[in-house]
Amino acid sequence: MARKERYVVGLDVGTSKVTAVVGEMLDAGEGLDVVGLGVAESRGIRRGVVVNLEAAVESIKKAIEEAELMAGVEIDSVHLALSGPHIKGFNSRGVIAVAGKNREITREDVRRAIDAAKAVSLPAGREILHVLPQDFVVDEQDGIGAPVGMTGARLEVNVHIVTGSQSSTQNIVACVNRAGVTVKETVVEQLAASDAVLTDDEKELGVALVDVGGGTTDIAIYERGSLWHTAVVGVGGDHFTNDIAVGLRTPVPEAEKIKRKCGCALSGMVDEDDTMEVASVGGRKPRVMARRILSEILQPRAEEIFHLVWDEIRRAGHEKSLNSGIVLTGGGAILDGMPEIAEQIFDLPIRRGCPVGVGGLADHVNSPTFATGVGLVLYGYRNVMGEAARTPVGAGALVRAAGRLRGLFKEFF
Repeated sequence: MARKERYVVGLDVGTSKVTAVVGEMLDAGEGLDVVGLGVAESRGIRRGVVVNLEAAVESIKKAIEEAELMAGVEIDSVHLALSGPHIKGFNSRGVIAVAGKNREITREDVRRAIDAAKAVSLPAGREILHVLPQDFVVDEQDGIGAPVGMTGARLEVNVHIVTGSQSSTQNIVACVNRAGVTVKETVVEQLAASDAVLTDDEKELGVALVDVGGGTTDIAIYERGSLWHTAVVGVGGDHFTNDIAVGLRTPVPEAEKIKRKCGCALSGMVDEDDTMEVASVGGRKPRVMARRILSEILQPRAEEIFHLVWDEIRRAGHEKSLNSGIVLTGGGAILDGMPEIAEQIFDLPIRRGCPVGVGGLADHVNSPTFATGVGLVLYGYRNVMGEAARTPVGAGALVRAAGRLRGLFKEFF
């Protein structure tokens, strides 16, 4: 493997920060080491969408330079995360008759079935970002993971299609290009985060990933090893900060510091005697306040986010199928009390999701904030390995189907 090809770079351009993660592929497919990490404050991005091109380009440059310095390599291409309220997902189905004399299903048949499933009419200005196969049906026999080599007259495929706004995608890609790097692939944020924090068992049993970012909260629901629903809720961690700024009458940067240092989303967890210092606006003297007041500002917003998520899960009809519960990730998940509040609202097992499956600087990225960045690197790595593996015919259970399908169908993404 050439030196350049050994490296996979993930770039997560978020509302509050830009993260670049450099991963190095080990020889003989032994895994992936994180060798570089760059974090810069995000400017010019609001809720996953570019609002100031120049400012966004500067933030991206800063994060990439920091990652290059740490990894000691030059970055020329990245896997870019896409997020924002413009991202929508839906399920579709494709049906074809199997051609050929002996009715044996070939890769070409699978390709035609997926083409049939993605032949949907989209509103103007929208494009397909991902086509993710869920399972196949051969002559009424459903739940098939890899149909190549089986015999049948009729092949159906269920897929999850993720679409986004063309202009929003083009704008963020343009920012990355202006920062001097090309975009190898765009990946929807919750899909990347799922790669880093969810286990195969969770995906098989049924799990919802809730990624609480700065401007939005992204949801991905997995069942039987495949993705069945994606959604974006337009409330995130920045809303907590603004609530603190207004409620405690303090500047926004100070509100962010207070949230990180003293914030707790469940007022029952805060000692009544705990106090904190709050900076005032306009040169007035700082005040000492009870921490309980801060929690009473944060708790309603945390409840609102989780109620919106629960409404989305119910609307999609998955409230009964989340047998392994809900995994919280993203910067907003670090706030104390978030898992406890989520447990009260969802009445399901809750855990915080930290990235797993990488070596090297693993302790540096062992935080929910880096879930998307590490997920992008793993996504790129699995695509490379998926092409190398190319799957034995009809092997294995649906758990491994998602990884195998990704290798098989890379050309459809």
